[in-house]
Amino acid sequence: MADKITDQCLENNKAYASGKALHNPVHPGKQPINPARHVAVVACMDARIDVEDLLGLQTGDAHIIRNAGGVVTEDVIRCLVISHHLLDTNEIILIHHTRCGMLAFTDDLLKAGLEGDPAAGKLLRQATSRAFKSTNKCASSPSQFHAFRGPLEPLDAPRSEGQTQRLEWDVRRGMSSILNHPWIPNSGPDAVTVRGFIYDVDSGALEEVSYPGPMGSIA
Repeated sequence: MADKITDQCLENNKAYASGKALHNPVHPGKQPINPARHVAVVACMDARIDVEDLLGLQTGDAHIIRNAGGVVTEDVIRCLVISHHLLDTNEIILIHHTRCGMLAFTDDLLKAGLEGDPAAGKLLRQATSRAFKSTNKCASSPSQFHAFRGPLEPLDAPRSEGQTQRLEWDVRRGMSSILNHPWIPNSGPDAVTVRGFIYDVDSGALEEVSYPGPMGSIA
């Protein structure tokens, strides 16, 4: 029962994937600051993903934290600690998705391209099918882009077994980062539940990722 809202979101997603609209876009008026459903969602910034729609959430129901890849970064942990300890959320949902751009590069490749390496620029042009413009400058931040582990594939490539595996790896890494953080309790009366999913951008459906399990190889 501890993650009953997540289960309800999965049922809502089935309706969404079948073509039903569950999210009401109308401004709800005055609401309390605490999320009504006590849930926090970490998801990718991809334009094809509308988190409230696909989970059947209403405005005010959840904290929604988004970045490139839906990666559990230091800032995501910061947000989740505040969300739980100060604003009473106790369920966390992680969402990665198919055809993700984070599958098409590595951190070193993007950094080298930005710094002016012509070979890296050529590979990035091939991966993205757009003119990659180097800045020809070095920078100390961001220190990481958090590209997903595994062999590269073209940007927005159709779903494959290898792509799914790479997404599962990163979902599990994110779950592990949350579940093992000393300031996010996973047992006792104040425990937080964490579940991870892959969203298929073509079908609109969520698929749960098992945990624990493999978390990836650099090969």
